[in-house]
Amino acid sequence: MKDDRQNFVLFAVFAALILFGWPLIQNKFFPSNPPATKIVDGKQVPVPNPAADPTADGPAATRDRRVVLAESPRVRIETPRLRGSINLKGARIDDLVLIDYKETVAKNAPPIRLLSPAGAPDAYFAGFGWRADGLQPPAADAVWTASAPVLSPGKPVNLDATGPGGQRFRLTFSVDGNYMFTVRQTVLNAGAAPVSVAPYGYVNRIGVSKDPDSWTIHTGPMSVNNGSASYGPDFKDLAKGPSQFNTTGGWLGFTDKYWLTALLPDQSSTFTGQFRPGAHDAFQADFTVNPRRVSPGQAITQTARFFAGAKEVRLLDQYTDHEGATKLDYALDWGWFRFIEKPIFYYLDWLFSHVYNFGVAIILLTITIRALLFPIAQRQFASMAAVRAIQPRMKALQEKHKDDKVRLQQEVMALYKAEKVNPLAGCVPTLIQIPIFYALYKVLMLTIEMRHQPFVLWIKDLSAPDPLTPVNLFGLLPFVPPHWAAIGVVPILLGISMYFQFKLNPQAMDETQRQVFAFLPWVLMFVMAPFAVGLQIYWITTNCISILQQRLLYARHPGLKTPVAK
Repeated sequence: MKDDRQNFVLFAVFAALILFGWPLIQNKFFPSNPPATKIVDGKQVPVPNPAADPTADGPAATRDRRVVLAESPRVRIETPRLRGSINLKGARIDDLVLIDYKETVAKNAPPIRLLSPAGAPDAYFAGFGWRADGLQPPAADAVWTASAPVLSPGKPVNLDATGPGGQRFRLTFSVDGNYMFTVRQTVLNAGAAPVSVAPYGYVNRIGVSKDPDSWTIHTGPMSVNNGSASYGPDFKDLAKGPSQFNTTGGWLGFTDKYWLTALLPDQSSTFTGQFRPGAHDAFQADFTVNPRRVSPGQAITQTARFFAGAKEVRLLDQYTDHEGATKLDYALDWGWFRFIEKPIFYYLDWLFSHVYNFGVAIILLTITIRALLFPIAQRQFASMAAVRAIQPRMKALQEKHKDDKVRLQQEVMALYKAEKVNPLAGCVPTLIQIPIFYALYKVLMLTIEMRHQPFVLWIKDLSAPDPLTPVNLFGLLPFVPPHWAAIGVVPILLGISMYFQFKLNPQAMDETQRQVFAFLPWVLMFVMAPFAVGLQIYWITTNCISILQQRLLYARHPGLKTPVAK
């Protein structure tokens, strides 16, 4: 009895540590998306998401963004998925809006703004030029001449300028129907002596990413160099000094959770890539191609690309597999379980293309996984039945050898061998579920395809926590519960499903163990509450299928329901 009380006290302490310590662990290793909606006076309203708009105008602005855009001549960018402009003063791509994506789930929400000019809040822009190593390129504030007023797919635009040394410079911009710009950098040596030509490109941003950088999801500087993806250095590292690499093929840039800017030099050329800090909380990624000599009267053209847009899985795969962008798909930080996560995403996306609801697709994915694991579940239950059948003999051995732990272990192993019982067999389905569950978490958190995807009723974003909580009477009481206590309706349903599933499991012989298992579903309910609703739907569906499977398998293995003899 004393041991039972001690065990229960230990479990209570462990449960308290989970409840109050888990938020710290989750924020460090498993961050969740912010809620897409909140309940105010019993009504659901969208939550503003400033992190989705890194260039929103505000009191910290040097000047209003619209004022800055109007200060210089521009070439408009108009594609099926982008709106913006190229600044002719300095030849910068510094104004870009992603028209397919909204800041919030509200119908009238503005689209995501990715790039913004210098002088506006949170400036973020890209440019291309040539190093001044014996060459005299146009000044940084030179105004270039455009061949057309609009850049669109199939209609490139030439920007021309003449340097102080007489050389002629041309930047030819073209853009596809998605998010990839191609920049052809041409120099005509109109001087009397050879010149060294070394083109470069850069991306400059003010401030760090507003998306958290965690153990599971990287945001900040990243590159692909020498055949490998490098998720770093992070912004804190750059504050200490620049980071440089040399490679043939690859790219570099800045990644947020859903958005990416990446410089892709000619993939057959050797280039030097660098991340460096700048003044006023600025950070820059840039590349320089090895210089080449150009004789008088000769011209040289070198090509680079610039990706600026959403990290869509299929699109990044297309650029990687068919358009020579070396490992651009690694901009998504899939991690160790990439081989599981990408197939789960593609299957989930395929289901969505047929049912047009990602919540329903998650349910169908769960059914598929459980069907594939059903043979293993059968062996699990058979093993549980065998273990249960030998429980009286196990108890007798424990009493007989309670003072000789080594002998007890030998006798127990001999009993398992004689009865052909594997006590670990029951753990296999659970162990298999762990990487699947983690993979689904990564899919929901990483992929923009899951962003702002609704399910039913009040669930407007499957990648965010459930916003509807009875703790404040569904928003009728004028207070916001703390993060760890804001238990939504869906997590409560998860706790209920776990409770009934545990009730169907064979009851433990020990009273303390029974109390622990009765309490465990409600502990897990609190643990799961901050996670994405999509994960909770997956787990609820899994529990419901498990209950049906248990009823079926109990009929095949009646020994599981037979009370253990004492």
